[in-house]
Amino acid sequence: MSKGTILIADDDGAIRTVLDQALGRAGYEVRSTANAATLWRWIGDGQGDLVITDVVMPDENGLDLLPRIKKLRPDMPVIVMSAQSTILTAIKAAERGAHEYLPKPFDLKELINVVQRAMVSAQGTATGNTVPDMAEGDEGLPVVGRSAAMQEIYRTLARLMQTDLTVMISGESGTGKELVARALHDYGKRRNGPFVAINMAAIPRDLIESELFGHEKGAFTGAVTRQAGHFELAEGGTLFLDEIGDMPADAQTRLLRVLQQGEYSSVGGRTPIKTNVRIVAATNQDLQQLIRQGLFREDLYYRLNVVPMRMPPLRERTEDVPDLARHFLTQAEAAGLPAKRISGEALDQLRTYDWPGNVRELENLIQRLIALYPEDVIEGHVVAAELAAISSAPVSDGQGGGGDEVGGDNISASVHQHLRRYFQAHGDSLPPVGLYDRVLHEVERPMIEICLAATRGNQIRAAELLGLNRNTLRKKIKELNIQVVRGLN
Repeated sequence: MSKGTILIADDDGAIRTVLDQALGRAGYEVRSTANAATLWRWIGDGQGDLVITDVVMPDENGLDLLPRIKKLRPDMPVIVMSAQSTILTAIKAAERGAHEYLPKPFDLKELINVVQRAMVSAQGTATGNTVPDMAEGDEGLPVVGRSAAMQEIYRTLARLMQTDLTVMISGESGTGKELVARALHDYGKRRNGPFVAINMAAIPRDLIESELFGHEKGAFTGAVTRQAGHFELAEGGTLFLDEIGDMPADAQTRLLRVLQQGEYSSVGGRTPIKTNVRIVAATNQDLQQLIRQGLFREDLYYRLNVVPMRMPPLRERTEDVPDLARHFLTQAEAAGLPAKRISGEALDQLRTYDWPGNVRELENLIQRLIALYPEDVIEGHVVAAELAAISSAPVSDGQGGGGDEVGGDNISASVHQHLRRYFQAHGDSLPPVGLYDRVLHEVERPMIEICLAATRGNQIRAAELLGLNRNTLRKKIKELNIQVVRGLN
């Protein structure tokens, strides 16, 4: 006995054959066509229980056909397949009523499981909303990549668009956690509201509650006026809590109350304030380990971790490196930098690197190559030399120690971690005055040394990288007694 009839539209004959055989063995009747017109005629005649359609077909885009299918037969599930596997494709498919989106090449077992679930539920997902205007090219996308890991990210984003579920994004620094948070906001039902981001690690611990919830005049010394907090600023939109693992205990307790009761009080305030924000949190730490150490509330973790998303490090999706590199070249050109192309050999070099600084490190490298090399085409030997210099450059901890490999993101991460330790060392009190001069003294020398190493001693390029006049750099080198390899400057 047949489990139902599936209509397939795909201009690739091999895919039609594979699907016909696989779904036939699974107990379904299958009708397949190479064009949208035939598919639409079958649907109009009342045939079929489920549709599997490609996006690009000779006579019509499958995504454009979706709204008509949902209007005529709202209970018919539609599964969209596409080789144009971008976040925009996944989001458009979800917005226009697709039951599921699958990138090509697809896994047959997964497709059959999706078909079985869809046939059981037989529910449409049309929302009546429209996709906000977005550029069709990759340069207009917030998150780029066609790897299997990124396809899962896109599908999760598409499912979450029309919800207010709290999301926890985990991943190493530089993987693009904030970009995903922004995509959740920009393509979701709160896109007309504000997107407000706060980094817990960048704010002194005794000021976090005031930053989050605001304070009243006279709430503490220096509070001369009332100040709105990030919750108030994000009202009706999305609040992105970055580096949530660095939130102090008192602020964790207050945040838990917001998530439980939907209200908060400002510092020094007595009247509860109702709030309507979507919370998206992110961390590069192991929160479970922090819970075991007593540094993070377990009940808050479960309130935040309603929908977990893991951003893969770039070393786990190196097949995305060429797309990302071209994306950053296009972005740089749009920002007014010289137009550049990158050779196939150069892309091969980029794919061999393990990217400890992740996507942000790749972006910084592309920007550096554009700025420092005058050629129109970035060749392989140029990239190889830059990567070799990065891999061999030590990060100083300000006390003469060496250590980790450095990329563009690792420099800022090192300074960031140093400052965090500096504040944490003083507990609840602020550290002594003179922080700017002290930190500048501790990072200036290693920063210059790193840039000189990255440019192989070329002081002109190092000065450009640092944003300094060449004479100023020479003066700094002399003042700090920095050794420069002779013959390279």
